[in-house]
Amino acid sequence: MPIFEYKCQKCGYKMDFLEKNSAKSKHVCEKCGSSEMQKQFSDFSVGKCKASGDSCPTGTCPFS
Repeated sequence: MPIFEYKCQKCGYKMDFLEKNSAKSKHVCEKCGSSEMQKQFSDFSVGKCKASGDSCPTGTCPFS
């Protein structure tokens, strides 16, 4: 199962959830209580490095 990142459209808070691609569950922001959450693939699940936007050459990102 992939890890999806949800970003609150109201306050910008981000949360990660492990769920199936076809999941239809509604998530609520832990910070402000809004149900306006936008689903995104998390950087972890697609192997992006937060420092450069590319895959980390060592496989372990010091910026995670």
